[in-house]
Amino acid sequence: MEVSGVELHYGAAVALRGVSLQARMGEVTCLLGRNGVGKTSLLRAVTGAHPVTRGTVRWEGQDITRLPLYERARRGIAWVPQGRDIFPLLTVRENLETGFAVLPRKQRRVSDEIFELFPVLKTMLHRRGGDLSGGQQQQLSLARALVMKPRLLVLDEPTEGIQPSIIKDIGRVIALLRARGEMAILLVEQYFDFAFELGQSLAVMERGEVVIAGRKEALDRAEVLRRVSV
Repeated sequence: MEVSGVELHYGAAVALRGVSLQARMGEVTCLLGRNGVGKTSLLRAVTGAHPVTRGTVRWEGQDITRLPLYERARRGIAWVPQGRDIFPLLTVRENLETGFAVLPRKQRRVSDEIFELFPVLKTMLHRRGGDLSGGQQQQLSLARALVMKPRLLVLDEPTEGIQPSIIKDIGRVIALLRARGEMAILLVEQYFDFAFELGQSLAVMERGEVVIAGRKEALDRAEVLRRVSV
């Protein structure tokens, strides 16, 4: 996935200013920065949730800048938004099955692998999504995205507001998906140690711009931390 010179506005307000970023297959690209610097806006540009004013978004060599969100989903882009957005009145099984919408009919099944990654969900298939804890809802949201069989997985602060044990579980799943090399992962994260451990490439945003970007081993950890600390 390649973002080139993207600008994004909400009315007269500028959210992104000429942002460029790459997310490579088989890697985790971490997007860091303080609150309100444009991280979620960049994810909205990538997924098609909000149109860009200028610039291009390319996926697997094709320009998808003007494609709507559902068309990008059909091309293998899955988004786990901040706040999870599960359906509270649907059961866990029904929430997972909403991921079928972008799949050919023959592929519409929840694979056993989903429950290997998130075993707690197998015991809760008939419970309503709204009855789950925050950490369980986060696992459900991530599992639903994986049901779509994505090649680009976009995660917006998956550790927000959940207990440390679930954070470890989510980190384990992301590391496993990275190791398989079958998808690119774009991760927005406030928890610095979590992001720094998982990511191969890092980008730091300030005021709608990317101010630091590169391979993790080439960056000054202290400088990155200074830029993202409150």
